[in-house]
Amino acid sequence: MSGAALGLEIVFVFFLALFLLHRYGDFKKQHRLVIIATLLAWYLCFLIVFILPLDVSTTIYNRCKLAVNSSPAESNGSDVTLAPSKQKCFKPWSYIPDGIMPIFWRVVYWTSQFLTWILLPFMQSYARSGGFSITGKIKTALIENAIYYGTYLLIFGAFLIYVAVNPNFNLQWNQLQTIGIAAANTWGLFLLVLLLGYGLVEIPRSHWNGAKRGYLLMKTYFKAAKLMTEKADAEENLEDIMEEVRKVSESIKYNHPLRKCVDTILKKCPTEYQERMGRNMDDYEDFDERQNSYPSEKSLAKLHKQVIYSVQRHRRTQVQWQILLEQAFYLEDVAKNESSATRQFVHTFHSQEPENKIIQYFYTPTVEWYWECLLRPWFYRVLAVVLATFSVIVVWSECTFFSTTPVLSLFAVFIQLAEKTYNYIYIEMACFLTIFFLSICVYSTVFRIRVFNYYYLASHHQTDAYSLLFSGMLFCRLTPPLCLNFLGLTHMDATISHKNTQPTAYTSIMGSMRVLSFIADGFYIYYPMLVVILCIATYFSLGTRCLNLLGFQQFMGDSEMTSDLIDEGKELIRREKRKRQRQEEGENRRREWKERYGNRDDSTRSRAVHTDQKESSFSETNANRSLSKYTRSNGRTERDRIELLQDAEPLDFNADSVNDDPLESDSGR
Repeated sequence: MSGAALGLEIVFVFFLALFLLHRYGDFKKQHRLVIIATLLAWYLCFLIVFILPLDVSTTIYNRCKLAVNSSPAESNGSDVTLAPSKQKCFKPWSYIPDGIMPIFWRVVYWTSQFLTWILLPFMQSYARSGGFSITGKIKTALIENAIYYGTYLLIFGAFLIYVAVNPNFNLQWNQLQTIGIAAANTWGLFLLVLLLGYGLVEIPRSHWNGAKRGYLLMKTYFKAAKLMTEKADAEENLEDIMEEVRKVSESIKYNHPLRKCVDTILKKCPTEYQERMGRNMDDYEDFDERQNSYPSEKSLAKLHKQVIYSVQRHRRTQVQWQILLEQAFYLEDVAKNESSATRQFVHTFHSQEPENKIIQYFYTPTVEWYWECLLRPWFYRVLAVVLATFSVIVVWSECTFFSTTPVLSLFAVFIQLAEKTYNYIYIEMACFLTIFFLSICVYSTVFRIRVFNYYYLASHHQTDAYSLLFSGMLFCRLTPPLCLNFLGLTHMDATISHKNTQPTAYTSIMGSMRVLSFIADGFYIYYPMLVVILCIATYFSLGTRCLNLLGFQQFMGDSEMTSDLIDEGKELIRREKRKRQRQEEGENRRREWKERYGNRDDSTRSRAVHTDQKESSFSETNANRSLSKYTRSNGRTERDRIELLQDAEPLDFNADSVNDDPLESDSGR
């Protein structure tokens, strides 16, 4: 089993990252390099979270071996924990051989840092560029990132000059590397505490409110009113951009050198606008002789960028509106079915997507009623209580993890109790649950946060390339300080525990933080205590109230603006519901008409065909009889027989062939 756990987790985490990226990104429409870079960033961050518990259990086993092999005389009163007996130092099932974890962590860490500080910012500018060629997009990305990269190079260069001139500093390459890591982790820890303080309160509260049907329905109405405003704004913005594109398309004809740029812009427009703005290829104009002013390539690149943004926003609001409608209809169905005497869940509208037969077999209407109307609220309440308990333990441990005598951090107490009995499965499960809960609190905030329309992770494949790359940057910057904070909470970091023990492989690649004592002994220890203030602010919704005062509409139960938006959203949902009911009623009437009269029309059509066949056969029989009659009489000529055959044919009563004058008809006969 040596190394098998590591391989299984590597494969599992890859598919987990791929699943989440497929939910938010669009593999068909977005550039492959954007998908690969975002997938790599998410994968490396999730991998660190899942592999770190294995590193902890392996480190505890190595400490046990070191304590058993060392004699009491050699220990010399150090803080090394001695094992009572050698039999307790058995290998854990997930033991990773020596030398693998340091290389693994070094590759993962430096790859993630290269992504977050160099590659992903460049790809962000490249993805947002409106250039019409690869060279143009690269040039735009380099210009936009020149200030970004130049600032870091200026700070780093000034620091190197200061170290080289000052004789009191004798820093080596490893120490410079540690300083760079400490600077990156300090920036990440600053943002980590902000996101963690929000997630520790909001996640349990959201699950508790999830048990309140009325609360969820009111919040859905509120979202509907806001989304309708955003949807109308997106449609208006798209119309304005398309009008500009139309004017540019009419002014720049097919023989203009910039016509290729215009064609590239037209390809990014929706299909209905492309058909509306079809250019006239026969209209030739010599643009050199005209004195009209044509837009430059730079202005076309700006227009191209606006078209990409407006089309993406319009498509996203359309999809989100349909999803929100389904959610509102379902919550209204739940409210209606709570008082159902039959205890069978009845939907107002049938699902537009085909359901799985296996799910239909087990998830019957009766089972759905018991889950949605009876069990689900209690499940969410119990889950909210469990999550709130975890949040209280995290807040307590963040405020007391620096205390080593006595040990006040509850996570450190749990790990040390398991370390005495060398219960590696318990150690790995405790470590995994702890770091997993911390990751959920931080990462869920990253998925929820929205910076106007520039950064927004929207599900159902509606996230743009810029937001995907930005999320990868945030994950790569937040994960290393998150793991260091976890090791500090469990006292697995020698900088926190102040013990001369073997460090974890993850801590070893970070270097000794003693190079910067004011960061190791000050910022890393006391700054996480601010999580208490942030949790209190989040509990009383101070951020939401401030945004509401600034004019950003937020859901608040005691606000008059919230009540007005709820009423507006309720009316919008009612209107959409009536529209869909009329559509379904029309489809049902057409289906009933087809089922009722479809067979009758077919039978009538078959009888008409049969009658025509009988008439034609009867006329042919009469013609044959007349022909045989006049054939037996040898006094008739061939001309008479032809006339008799013509008289035996059925008459044509079309209006064009019927003559109104009877005299002409008699003479013709």
